[in-house]
Amino acid sequence: MGSFAKNLAIKNAAFQRAYLGSLAPSLVKSGNLEKYYQILTDFDFLMVKINHPEFGVYPLIENYDLIDHEHTSNYSEYNFEKFKNLKVIRGALRLSAHILVTDQQQLASQLYGRLLNQKMPEDIQRLLAQIKQKTTTPWLCPLTPSLTPPGGRLLRTLKGHSHSVNAVAVTPNGQRVISASHDATLKVWNLATGEELFTLNGHSHSVNAVAVIPNGQQAISASDDNTLKIWNLATGEELFTLNGHSHSVNAVAVIPNGQQVISASRDATLKIWNLVTGEELFTLNGHNYSVDAVAVTPDGQQAISASCDKTLKVWNLVTGEELFTFTGHNYPVKAIAITPNGQHVISASKDKKLKVWNLVTGEELFTFTGHNYPVKAIAVTPNGQHVISASNDKTLKVWNLATGEELFTFTGHNYPVKAVAVTPNGQHVISASNDKTLKVWNLVTGEKLFTLNAHNDSVRAVAVTPNGQQVISASFDKTLKVWNLATGEKLFTLNAHNDLVKAVAITPDGQQVISASNDQTLKVWNLETRQELFSLTGHHDSVNAVAVTPNGQQVISASKDKTLKVWDLVTGKELFTLIGHSNSVNSVAVTPNGQQVISASTDKTLKVWDLATREKLLTLIGHNYSVKAVAVTANGQQVISASYDKTIKLWNLATGEELLTLSSHTGSVNAVAVTSNGQHVISASDDNTIKIWNLATGEVIATFTGDSPINCSAVAPNSMIIVAGDASGRVHFLRLENMREE
Repeated sequence: MGSFAKNLAIKNAAFQRAYLGSLAPSLVKSGNLEKYYQILTDFDFLMVKINHPEFGVYPLIENYDLIDHEHTSNYSEYNFEKFKNLKVIRGALRLSAHILVTDQQQLASQLYGRLLNQKMPEDIQRLLAQIKQKTTTPWLCPLTPSLTPPGGRLLRTLKGHSHSVNAVAVTPNGQRVISASHDATLKVWNLATGEELFTLNGHSHSVNAVAVIPNGQQAISASDDNTLKIWNLATGEELFTLNGHSHSVNAVAVIPNGQQVISASRDATLKIWNLVTGEELFTLNGHNYSVDAVAVTPDGQQAISASCDKTLKVWNLVTGEELFTFTGHNYPVKAIAITPNGQHVISASKDKKLKVWNLVTGEELFTFTGHNYPVKAIAVTPNGQHVISASNDKTLKVWNLATGEELFTFTGHNYPVKAVAVTPNGQHVISASNDKTLKVWNLVTGEKLFTLNAHNDSVRAVAVTPNGQQVISASFDKTLKVWNLATGEKLFTLNAHNDLVKAVAITPDGQQVISASNDQTLKVWNLETRQELFSLTGHHDSVNAVAVTPNGQQVISASKDKTLKVWDLVTGKELFTLIGHSNSVNSVAVTPNGQQVISASTDKTLKVWDLATREKLLTLIGHNYSVKAVAVTANGQQVISASYDKTIKLWNLATGEELLTLSSHTGSVNAVAVTSNGQHVISASDDNTIKIWNLATGEVIATFTGDSPINCSAVAPNSMIIVAGDASGRVHFLRLENMREE
């Protein structure tokens, strides 16, 4: 415990609460900015405040927000660098706030992971040293930069929904964000802090859209339950429900006078409602299929709808008359936006394109291309100069509306981006995704402090050489990369396959690497010369996993074709095939004595095979969904499996008995590894976390949360250095600190 924590501990609870709450504001108000700077670069203070039951990460961030206070405006030029340091620390806390709000124990690993870089100023380096010195509980210490650093486009992540986020809206004052989710709820967030304020419950199915009336007092939501609901944004109260559609309501827009609402439905109609009385005024018929989007011109006289019939239609809102139709997209039109001057319409389609139309003449002006998958949402900046598009390719793109030029891309979501909104001041973009989060981006500026080394696509497997000096990673970018384990430095790249690389293994002598690919082959490489030696062909579908026998003479591969194959590593000859699974085989492991093979399958089972007789010895049944990974303890007595059902199971290899289930992950568990002493298990999950477990007690010892789903993990021999690969292409090098030997 540091001096700050010790001094505070002797005070009573009331004094602690008052002191922690008032310390930073009082220092700023009194002009004692040096002391203010000292406490906000003191890890003791950060730990005490974030762990106090009445404070936490959001009040801590508010202490840093005092940088922008008028009392600090006259701070001398001499201290400009100190202010810059505080902004960097604040940026790191903002990026990790959605993690630290529920798991304060990750403060050390999150700050360390986001601030670790040689380019950081001396005071930041001093803070990193404090973190290592003053953290006394077990934690996963990043050895290389692998978390998104502060200073870039991404500002913060809003996490709270339990399913995909389908829509987002911002209040006119720019202070609150309202999100709509497939989990049947809406959530209201403080945009300045990222804090979740409250949840709106009432819909019985997915909420597909949300809009805010111009006075900012009410929100309107549209749902798969065929209804729209009106909410009081001050109290969270549901005011009334609009019934009338015969199918899902996909979109909603408010007329600028705030008195009427337009809804678009899968029933192929649009409806106009009186927002005061809830009365349905009239219906707009004309589309042949589902209407997925609607927007209203700034003068409130016209509405534009977009449909799965590949068209846009323009309607007179006074008479209900269809004025004209825009045709040009080759696939369903999923989103539309109107420029602030009311002269242009931008549409987005499943054909991956955006089109700009003249609203007066109906003429198609030009097309934006750049996304790799369907475009699901668009928004226009308040000045009418830029368009932001959101796509199933997990990115947002910012375009110059006048020239059609793509300016830059926001990357950070792990799944398709479903919705986008721009704040009224035009400075921030809020995106919503199938990854259950919203992200807030800086549209105006964004300067990366440093760039992270990474693959260009998801990392699917990692392996450590037997001498513990190198790591090989396999990626969907079709390459293998070789890294120095001690420094995290990328040594070289092997352009391995013609398709996704899904697995990698290393021979016991550390001289050869075997890679497995979606191209149905395995390749054998000389690690020293970097040359491909030969290919193993015989599978009829993707090769998902590979293992090498302890004597280094045989390779076992597991495939989507439901089989395992055993190969002679010297000759490259296929020796035999193990058949027994009824679905894809996802993982394979060999016992330390080389006598048995354990396979894990999408058929929810693991199977134990005798490698000499080729006989199936046991089937391990217990998981509820696909088994993604398998590992064997060093003594060869136990098997550990990881599953899409979010659990890890421990099995007796001799009897097939299920011994223990480890449940803490909130997403699919994709990988599992065992330390050489057999005491700890490392798991990697779609919930973005790596967890270290005590195998004897089943307790979680430490957790590290990345920015993306963690696909794979490995542990270095005779050490607690863990390597993990994630869906963004990053490779994490972590060391378990403060772990006492048992």
